[in-house]
Amino acid sequence: MVEISVEGTRAVFVVEGWDKLWSLRSRLEIPLEHITGAHWDPEPAMGWFQGLKLGGTDIPNIFKAGTFYQDGGLVFWDVAHPERTIVIDLVHETYSRLVVEVADPMAAVTLITRSIGGGRPS
Repeated sequence: MVEISVEGTRAVFVVEGWDKLWSLRSRLEIPLEHITGAHWDPEPAMGWFQGLKLGGTDIPNIFKAGTFYQDGGLVFWDVAHPERTIVIDLVHETYSRLVVEVADPMAAVTLITRSIGGGRPS
């Protein structure tokens, strides 16, 4: 699971617990101006052949964590409970998207959307 906070002009994504080991990351900091949007996705693509794993852990339909090449770009994943998944779209970053599990998806989407000046999430 990932804990999200906003510190000044940056969104901070802290990977918690054992997920640090599985994803090979403990923290990501992204400038807010590089985030183009966020949305809840209770059915992320976690099955077989859903991207090329470059580093991390992938147990199809159960757990996905780490860096994957997917849809023409790099995507960071940390998801074990799909129903709590949000997707953060990025520009001008190593990753084109972050697909992460959070404790409260709607609160996380609202935090990100308001922080980037988008008002209420759709």
